[in-house]
Amino acid sequence: MIKPADSISGTRRKRASFAESGGDSRDRLTGQIERVTFHSDESGFAVLKVKARGHRDLVAVVGTLFNVTPGEWVEAEGRWVIDPQHGRQFKAEDLRTTHPDTLEGIEKYLGSGLIKGIGPVYASKLVKAFGKDVFDVIENRSKLLQKVEGIGPMRRMTIKDAWNEHKFVREIMTFLLSHGVSTSRAFRIYRTYGEKAIERVMSDPYCLTRDIWGIGFKTADQIAQRIGIARDSDIRARAGTEYVLQELIGDGHCAYPRSALVDEAVKILEIATQIVDDAVRHGLEHGRLVQDNAPDNEPLIYLKTLYQAETLLADNLCDLASGKHPCPPVIVEKAIEWVQEQVRLELAPEQKDAIRKAVDNKVMIITGGPGVGKTTLVNSILKIFRAKKLKVVLCAPTGRAAKRMSETTGMTAKTIHRLLEYDPSSGQFKHDMNRKLSGDVFVVDETSMIDVVLAHQFARAIPRHAAVIWVGDVDQLPSVGPGTVLRDLIDCGAFPVCRLTEVFRQAASSSIVTNAHRINKGQMPYYPEGDEQKKETDFYFVRCEEPEAAADRVVRLVKESLPRRFGFDPLEHIQVITPMQRGVLGARALNQSLQEALNPEGEYIEKFGYRYRAGDKVMQMINDYQKDVYNGDIGRIAELNREEREISVRFEGRGLVNYDFQELDELSLSYAITVHKSQGSEYPCVVVPVHTQHYMLLQRNLLYTAITRGKRLVVILGMPKAVGIAVNRTESKRRITLLGNRLASGMGLREGFFS
Repeated sequence: MIKPADSISGTRRKRASFAESGGDSRDRLTGQIERVTFHSDESGFAVLKVKARGHRDLVAVVGTLFNVTPGEWVEAEGRWVIDPQHGRQFKAEDLRTTHPDTLEGIEKYLGSGLIKGIGPVYASKLVKAFGKDVFDVIENRSKLLQKVEGIGPMRRMTIKDAWNEHKFVREIMTFLLSHGVSTSRAFRIYRTYGEKAIERVMSDPYCLTRDIWGIGFKTADQIAQRIGIARDSDIRARAGTEYVLQELIGDGHCAYPRSALVDEAVKILEIATQIVDDAVRHGLEHGRLVQDNAPDNEPLIYLKTLYQAETLLADNLCDLASGKHPCPPVIVEKAIEWVQEQVRLELAPEQKDAIRKAVDNKVMIITGGPGVGKTTLVNSILKIFRAKKLKVVLCAPTGRAAKRMSETTGMTAKTIHRLLEYDPSSGQFKHDMNRKLSGDVFVVDETSMIDVVLAHQFARAIPRHAAVIWVGDVDQLPSVGPGTVLRDLIDCGAFPVCRLTEVFRQAASSSIVTNAHRINKGQMPYYPEGDEQKKETDFYFVRCEEPEAAADRVVRLVKESLPRRFGFDPLEHIQVITPMQRGVLGARALNQSLQEALNPEGEYIEKFGYRYRAGDKVMQMINDYQKDVYNGDIGRIAELNREEREISVRFEGRGLVNYDFQELDELSLSYAITVHKSQGSEYPCVVVPVHTQHYMLLQRNLLYTAITRGKRLVVILGMPKAVGIAVNRTESKRRITLLGNRLASGMGLREGFFS
């Protein structure tokens, strides 16, 4: 039988026996884990109930352990303490677990759902068939598993693969925890590097930052320090400088001034300027970094991938703008008359002018706020193009935006990612510069959300004969990713822009629309107060000064008040949108409170700080091309399967998507989401906490974006002072990007444009 590796916690210690340790006064305890009361994937902190030798009742053991399963055997060294709240506990300074060696423990261990393909039923069958040799059979003689009723070749391979995966992940967890870092990303490390994961990390711990989502430089640096990599070493300086640049890109910049980057890296890494200068020079020489000069001759440093995205995006758009429009000759005024009959509306002068531009220009931009007729204009343009037998392709950056586009146009719209079609075998999109998309006119909605990288991936796949129309609201928040694509397209002067400003009469009757435009002009929104709140409107303000009271009020509004008064379904119709993730009024805390109020019952799995159960609203947090789900996609958990160690999520507009329990860091509860995550979506009702607790993030475009997510009702909750701060504060920092300059230069226009 294979002797299982010990799992360890905290700093690795030499394990001397009590006799050898001289005066070591620590107590010892051994036994079988009956129940895991609590375990944190991030910190490893655990509260266990242990059937310990020499103790009649179960013992509460508290300590740090990277992974723990009922049925395992635990060995602990530490001291007995009396906790004021929980009573007598064994506080372990050192914890080790091994596979259980009793039949009862083995069956409990295997039946816990730890190994995919084995649940309580098969655990019982396996123990009856192989006894204490079951671990050796799974690892070294797995063909014997097929002698057990119900286990065929497929299930055998599932069990074998899951066992090996568990073994290697456990080793990685042991390695990470022994170097003082949390273990929640061990599964991703194994999936990325396989059996050579520890060897790879030992040779270059900074590879974790580059290759593993969710692992930052500080974690990799902590490992590096532990294995003896000097703080002023070249490998640390190079990785650290790229990390600092990546952090700045996280603020929306495409590049950063070289001198400022060096200064920032010196401060964060705490090493000499010369070492950082050498690291930048090395990155430039080896092609990981690229230097370009801004119009004011300040050298800018790019990551190579971003430089290529920005320059090639400009080249592709300038190339697209040249040549003949795919639309056959049109007598525009007659076309406008015809389309007005089709839509049964008199178009505004701005809309008519946009139609003239659309049939003459291969690249154009339509922008404007709510209620100004963007949808009517786009539909009118589409009718003309379709009447001329052109193939029109509609797309948007998110699933919800694409769905809304389909609803308003009556045509199929896809997300940009799905339009480009990811190919898992190559790790690239199927459509690119070598395999163009099929279409004559491409219309892109919610362009304000699109960053430089996605815009480049899309633009390079548009056939050269085609036209493209970018639609969006430039006054909303810019993209989460780098760049300001929509603003650059508008400001560079290279392409015609239709800016719609007239609010139509029907839309003007909505307080949501009128308040959005008031906020955009720097004016306080109007909302009924006192007795006026009894009047029916679509915009309310609920005053709540204390953050804790405001958080409680949010839950009551969603669960009781709004459903009772307006008939909204709390899960289907109401979305809480908040400025930030952290704090009492942040998305994380509100999600836990709303989950407890709206979906408190049923079996759950606890991972990465969240409890997940069937019925929960969840959001995808990263692009997962293998699963074909993308950042911002919202779904509902349909099923939790402990035996297969999976949950199934049903996303809007598609079938079920399965997640291994170890992949749940890709999902977040979405009862409450941040304003950035809400972009591109509309909801029947939105509740927006706005409090001085959010001070650092309060700004006009954030509040404007939040309230324009509501279709039928908007409720702002918090402090008038906080609303005033947001209304009066405009974004002071412009993102550093040369896209506008490249577009202007590429179209032979003025030099010196700098976003």
